[in-house]
Order: sequence, then structure tokens, then C-alpha cells
Amino acid sequence: MDLPLLENDLDRPALLDPHRVVPRGVRLPERAVLCFFPEVVAGLEPVRTIHLSSELGPWPVHVIERDGVAVAVVQPGVGAPLSVIFLEELVALGVRSVVAVGGAGSLVPELTVGHAVVVDSAVRDEGTSFHYAPAGRVIEADPVGMAALSSTLDAADVPYVTARTWTTDAVFRETRTRVDRRVAEGCVVVDMEASALIAVARHRGVRLAHLLFAGDSLAGEEWEHRGWTKAADIRAGLFEVACAAVRDR
Repeated sequence: MDLPLLENDLDRPALLDPHRVVPRGVRLPERAVLCFFPEVVAGLEPVRTIHLSSELGPWPVHVIERDGVAVAVVQPGVGAPLSVIFLEELVALGVRSVVAVGGAGSLVPELTVGHAVVVDSAVRDEGTSFHYAPAGRVIEADPVGMAALSSTLDAADVPYVTARTWTTDAVFRETRTRVDRRVAEGCVVVDMEASALIAVARHRGVRLAHLLFAGDSLAGEEWEHRGWTKAADIRAGLFEVACAAVRDR
């Protein structure tokens, strides 16, 4: 099929570069955490905060310290397009190493609420990644980032699995047939950002690892919320793991 997403112009420069829209004269630390848990970000005590421009209004990026190391933290919205915009702008401001941490839907019953998943690959059922990486069904995660994240989880004695995620744009079109097909090809969770973030990091030459928190469930006949947004202690703990992983790289 002659789809626009399959047009390969990856070697062509974009008309709008992120350096054109970020605040001038601002540099961020080389390390950053993309934290998809808004209550965790709201509870931070930053040493300084900058704001990125957005149609949603000024968007805060906090700089915190962990063991004397500066880390930039942003809640990058929801979905691949918006999170990629913020990742692009962080890179333009000097970020070179990133850990993303957020929630995902469980596709298999053994992943109970709060179980950690280190993303090793993602099925690309979204559109953004195709503007950054050659067309393909699956994209592999950065092995260096994965190793750093896994080592941090091991040191913290946090149980986790290393596995594939299914990244989709359409949260309300996750049908049983699609879930079954994704499980058959090795996906254990579904999210909305991972494959795109992996593609952008590779395109821009920065390190990125992705840590997912098993939240709601699509493993049964009906969707279950499982109260995953109220698991505050687990979400805060995984954020600290992400900070430690990016700090020690």
C-alpha cells in the first residue's frame, strides 16, 4: 500500500529543528528522566525549573539532584507524538542519556500490578517512529541502556522481566484479536510511547532505556483497571530506580 508513513526521506533535514523553539541560553544536565507519573513529578523539590513552550501552556522541566548528580525530569504528556516533542527538545538542550518510566497495560496474567518491565523491543503500532527509523514491525531497544537499567533494578532488589511491549496510538481500539496477536509475538505489555522514544533516541544518537510499570490488565476477557493509578509507593519507587539508572551511567 502507498502509505505516507512508508515514504523514506530519513536522510533529509527537517524544515523545523528543535533548536529553533527551545529557550535560548539554557542548558540542561546530560541526564534526564521522562516520568509519566504526574503525581511523582508534582511532588519533586527541584533546584531549578525551566519551561518549554507548548500549546498546552508552559511545560515545566525540573532539575533535581540525586547523590550530587543533576538530573532533568519532565512529565512528557501521554502518547508518542507529544512525548517525542519533549524528548527532542531535551536533547536540543543538552540531554544525552535518558530513562523513561511509566505505566503500561498487562497482556499476560502473571504481570500483577506494579510488576516492572525493562523494554527490550517494541512492536511499532504507532506512527511517530516511522519518521525517525526505517519502516519495520519491531524496533530493538538500546542494549547499553537496558544493561544499566537492569543492573540498577538488581542492586535495588526489585523484581522485573525483560520483554517486548506493544506500542499503540489507539487506547480505545485494543481489540481481543490484536491483543492475542501481540501476545503471540512476545509482547507482555501495551504502552503508547516506547517504540517512538526508542526510534528518536537512536536517530539523535542518545542513550535511552524504558522501564514500564504493569498497571491495568487486558489479559482477561474484560479490561480491568486494577487500581493501578493509586499504587503511589510503587510508582515513586520506580521513579527513583530510573533516577539511579541514569545517574550511574
